[in-house]
Amino acid sequence: MTFAELLEQVGSMGRFQIIHVTLLVLPILLIASHNILQNFTAATPGHHCHIQPEKCLRFISAQWQLLDPNATTTNGTEMDTEPCVDGWIYDKSVFTSTIITEWDLVCGSRTLKQMAQSIYMAGVLVGAIVFGSLSDKFGRKSLLISSCLQMAITGSCAAFSSNFSMYCVFRFLTGMALSGINLNCVSLSVEWTPTKLRAAVGMVTGYSYSIGQFILAGLAYVIPDWRWLQLAVSVPYFIFFFYGWWFTESARWLATAGKLNQALKELQKVARINGRKEEGDKLSVEDLRASLQKEMSSAKSTHTAADLVRTPSVRRISWCLCFVWFSTSFAYYGLAMDLQNFGVSIYLIQVVYGAVDIPAKLIGFFMISFIGRRVTQASALILAGLAILANIFVPQDLQTLRTLLAVFGKGCLAASFNCAFLYTGELYPTVIRQTGMGFVNTLARVGGIVAPLVQMTSEYLPSLPLIIYGAAPIVSGIATCFLPETRNMPLPDTIEDVERQ
Repeated sequence: MTFAELLEQVGSMGRFQIIHVTLLVLPILLIASHNILQNFTAATPGHHCHIQPEKCLRFISAQWQLLDPNATTTNGTEMDTEPCVDGWIYDKSVFTSTIITEWDLVCGSRTLKQMAQSIYMAGVLVGAIVFGSLSDKFGRKSLLISSCLQMAITGSCAAFSSNFSMYCVFRFLTGMALSGINLNCVSLSVEWTPTKLRAAVGMVTGYSYSIGQFILAGLAYVIPDWRWLQLAVSVPYFIFFFYGWWFTESARWLATAGKLNQALKELQKVARINGRKEEGDKLSVEDLRASLQKEMSSAKSTHTAADLVRTPSVRRISWCLCFVWFSTSFAYYGLAMDLQNFGVSIYLIQVVYGAVDIPAKLIGFFMISFIGRRVTQASALILAGLAILANIFVPQDLQTLRTLLAVFGKGCLAASFNCAFLYTGELYPTVIRQTGMGFVNTLARVGGIVAPLVQMTSEYLPSLPLIIYGAAPIVSGIATCFLPETRNMPLPDTIEDVERQ
């Protein structure tokens, strides 16, 4: 009897799975809010020097002659300028307060805005490395609970930061916690879901992220002060921390860790909730030992990150997924973190960016379910790259067309993310699944860190950022073609399973 057959015996996709998945997607709702929070908390409002109307410079001495319409010449020395030493006046018609206005991150300090986002993404990267390995050693449930608590505390502390350095430290820690939440929510969902319904659960998880973008736009519109907005998306994680104790640890992980007694208890608990108490009571440790020989034997060996490249098939999977995750995140954040340049309401653009995910992920779901993971992943990446590259040839004055192409590209990348989470969880075996998820998430966060830096290349060639953002997904789409298809395949439990497949 395989684990998939055990799941069928205790109720398949019953009441437990529905409640379990519902509670797991709630923390993911606000993950989007934290990832793109600085679109609002770090928005740059209109500003000018105190007294004088220039953004970054002021005249050293009063220029009364400029009031004379007949004046034709001026003294060069009298026209000398200096930085805004007396501070800035900010337009507060849209945002009453942001970290930009709080710490004057404009003019010579304007690059600190991008630095703050890169520091946050660096925290997400470190969290992917740390929590990916720890959850394979200590379990999904404990790491998820602790990550929710860390997110609640550090996110709230960021709202009370008294200076920019303190803000960056807490944002870094918040980013770490986000990785722990994301990785373990996905794993707990996948590992308790029957094979035939994994794609549907993946779609639900993906849509929760999309809905989170709507939530952020609404919250930011209602709460124009950055400190209160930061609190609004952080405090709910205290609630997630408290109800997280109800979660059921993955029986798959318990089996691979050699904890058969606890695995049996969890399976019987699931059977009871699903109304299959009698079937659950029939299970015994001996039954589990006989039916889960692969999981038990894998517990006798220690697995490390080196196993991601030790054998040929897993090594090929790891290399291809490196391209997929890096380029998806790289291009996604290149598009998603530059909303103010569209020239329209930032709230409207955020809603449109969230809305495009709905049809994109729905189409992706049907493709995943009926065509396959590999085709879906490759086509989403290649179409996104082509849409981004197409904007190079669209004139700047055709802003509507440029916006539509960007929105289409963003939708394709959202579908790519959705597929990648499911596909990666199915490609890696149980014994190194979290390590693998942590590894590819690391590459995704590197992409998120690098994305803002690419904008600087526009100083050399205006279209260079779009060329780079567009080329990366296309190359990754080609690399996806070398991955195996996993549609309707049982989850591999050991490295040997992957090699045989």
